[in-house]
Amino acid sequence: MKLSVGPLLYYWERADVFAFYRALASAPVESVYLGEVVCSKRRALKQADWAAIASELTAAGKEVIFSTLALMEAESELAALSRIVSGNVTIEANDMAAVQLAGGRPFVAGPHLNVYNGQTLRLLGALGARRWVAPLELDTPALAELLAERPDGMECEVFAYGRMPLAFSARCFSARVRRRNKDDCSFVCGEDRDGLTVYTREHEPLFALNGVQAQSAQVRNLIDCVSELDAAGVQMLRLSPHSHTAVPFAEVIEAFAQAVRGQRTAQCPASALPGGYCSGPMLEARR
Repeated sequence: MKLSVGPLLYYWERADVFAFYRALASAPVESVYLGEVVCSKRRALKQADWAAIASELTAAGKEVIFSTLALMEAESELAALSRIVSGNVTIEANDMAAVQLAGGRPFVAGPHLNVYNGQTLRLLGALGARRWVAPLELDTPALAELLAERPDGMECEVFAYGRMPLAFSARCFSARVRRRNKDDCSFVCGEDRDGLTVYTREHEPLFALNGVQAQSAQVRNLIDCVSELDAAGVQMLRLSPHSHTAVPFAEVIEAFAQAVRGQRTAQCPASALPGGYCSGPMLEARR
């Protein structure tokens, strides 16, 4: 079983992004996903910057994959997607437009393609998908059924750590809560380095707002079922980045690396984010 670091879902300062990926060069992960998934307006890094980061990570022996937007709304976004796909890179397709533009070249079927049956998996495999990131809604029995139906040679990747991406909207939640228009947002999402937590009336953490994306307030943490997922046929575990103030991410990576090596006592450091850890739907069938 291998480890990957998913795309950065939050809007960080340019220098912080470079520092984060520079540290990953020596981290015990095999794959790193780069690029913008949430909002096309986030342009702190240019395409040349992402290319420079990719070059550094590739030189360090990492597999680099460029993730694409999950919600396509404008011709300009399609044009930007076309430029990414036209490069000599492997992409993670999070929208069927990216699958079409890939033109049969190998790609990763991202979690936002919403693949819930074997027929869809086989179709994506015929179109070039060599890896599939399972939707977060799947529980263990449903995942096992799909693993049995996937095409030969297709890898399965599971979102194993991080605030869970739940939905996307044409409206920017981060701007709205600060009484700004989406077109004049001033990138206020950057003020919440790990998303803005939303609470119930009983003051229990429920969601996190991240631009146009809604996430879970709780952090999904599947470190206790690494061996179970390995036995089921999952080849890769995805760790979604968080800021150092929320959790020492390097220690999260090391804990999962220990778990993958068979150390059953491996544990992630405590998260400072409201809500703590949860398993999400993955282990609901156990209860």
